[in-house]
Amino acid sequence: MSETTNTNTSTSTTATAAAASAVAEKTTKSAGPLLDVRDLAVSYRDGAISAVRDVSFTVGAGEVVAIVGESGSGKSTTALSVMGLLPDRARIDRGSIEFDGRRIDRLPETALRALRGGLIGLVPQDPTVSLDPTQRVGHQIAEALVVHGRRTRRTAWERAVEILGEAGVDDPARRARQYPHEFSGGMRQRVLIGIAWACRPRLIIADEPTSALDVTVQKQVLDRLDELIADAGTAVVLVTHDLGVAAERAQRVVVMSQGRVVESGPSAQVLTDPQEDYTRRLLNSLPTRRTHRATARRRPAAEPGGTPLVVARGLVKEFHTRDDAGRSQVFTAVGGIDLEINRGETLSVVGESGSGKTTTARMVMCLEKPTGGTVEFDGVDTGSLKPAELRQLRRRFQIVHQNPYASLSPRLSLAQIVEEPMKAFGIGDRRERRERAGELLERVGLPASYGSRRAAELSGGQRQRVAIARALALKPDLVVCDEPVSALDVTVQAQVLDLLAELQDSLGLSYLFISHDLTVVRAISDRVAVMRKGEVVEVGTVEDVFERPQHDYTRTLLDAVPEGAA
Repeated sequence: MSETTNTNTSTSTTATAAAASAVAEKTTKSAGPLLDVRDLAVSYRDGAISAVRDVSFTVGAGEVVAIVGESGSGKSTTALSVMGLLPDRARIDRGSIEFDGRRIDRLPETALRALRGGLIGLVPQDPTVSLDPTQRVGHQIAEALVVHGRRTRRTAWERAVEILGEAGVDDPARRARQYPHEFSGGMRQRVLIGIAWACRPRLIIADEPTSALDVTVQKQVLDRLDELIADAGTAVVLVTHDLGVAAERAQRVVVMSQGRVVESGPSAQVLTDPQEDYTRRLLNSLPTRRTHRATARRRPAAEPGGTPLVVARGLVKEFHTRDDAGRSQVFTAVGGIDLEINRGETLSVVGESGSGKTTTARMVMCLEKPTGGTVEFDGVDTGSLKPAELRQLRRRFQIVHQNPYASLSPRLSLAQIVEEPMKAFGIGDRRERRERAGELLERVGLPASYGSRRAAELSGGQRQRVAIARALALKPDLVVCDEPVSALDVTVQAQVLDLLAELQDSLGLSYLFISHDLTVVRAISDRVAVMRKGEVVEVGTVEDVFERPQHDYTRTLLDAVPEGAA
């Protein structure tokens, strides 16, 4: 965990603040680049695994440089090397890293602690593990200010609330007193971004900073980074798999593959006229450049004479909370929506974080009891079912979660993970379940021999394939896909989308697809429902919603899509 997000620092606040001042005094503006990485080589396991080889690039003051590439290409390892945050099993074998003319890859840990957060900010990728679950988010921002001597403990809280507002958090005074688990994934990412820029650092390293954010919040966050660059000359190293963001926001792009830089140069040149086959392959994997099943053949609103698989009418979900004074109040997460999912179609639900997308999906799957309204699945009112009846019905709908790293048990083999639903429902004997698991792994593009492996041995895309195989184990009619590709790079994302389309055609599956990535939604969907503040403001075919939007909010969403992804 980075020093900017960890409140349990081993050095006292006073000593760390003094060290920060000393580093700031020694770090003076130089005529050269702000960051200069030369011939960097990093390995894991005492040199057994070469992760980064001969990587060189520079970042000027006020410049945004994007590092792009597939998972495992060395992007994050390179970024963590700059911060001195490589894990214990990793080491820098050769090369140099200079910050503002001063070599920093050989600094002692005390000096690095002063550098991190004060002069170099980090926005880590996963907000779930990067925030202290026992501390209020306001305290975590305030701690960064106090540790680096930017505020006293008495004044840090007020500034922390301001930073939350600047990061796009509504009602920051109230939200500052909440804990990370009370925030959505996108809201937690905004907190991390607030921590990173709290001390107005000269360089921000942003490791997939917007992968968990919807397009409007993504635009707000990136606009804020642009303001920092303009106001304070802050530079940004943007590690991302979103080529649209890289094209729109970065002046230069560094393309990495298998630990090496394969191409670099101005964004307009690299992303419009790539010289290397690998770069061209990345660009050709973008959803906007591919033809999925949905773009080639849209299904009608309903099969002639048929009935929808899922019908939701007047769905309401209210949560009881308390304000700062301890008074009870009601928060309406979903406010009386109607939805239908037809057999064999993909209905996508889009909207900002907190719009009610996931809560709606949980009610459809009977994981959340509606405050009002009804959900019918294949003509059966799910609210009228007894627990045993509901359990049997749940065989017919399954879910693929957003985070493939957190949704698979690290203790079980892949075969056991896929077998688990069958075992829970008493389907088949041990041999039959193992054979079925092997068949499902092969169905999602993994060898059956992978069944003996653990999730930790797989890439993110492979883990998501296992999650899909598990969802298919009970032969469901409906699969809920909750941001299933947001954590994946573009080539793996394309593979998973192709897999979902192929499975839908061959098995007749219906999908409820939740996503903030409108380019993915356009590629995979038959119909789209747009949610805002717990209400469906527009629903229609992909062509109608994307080409002829009727609601101002839909137009706002579409306008926020990065131009490079359009």
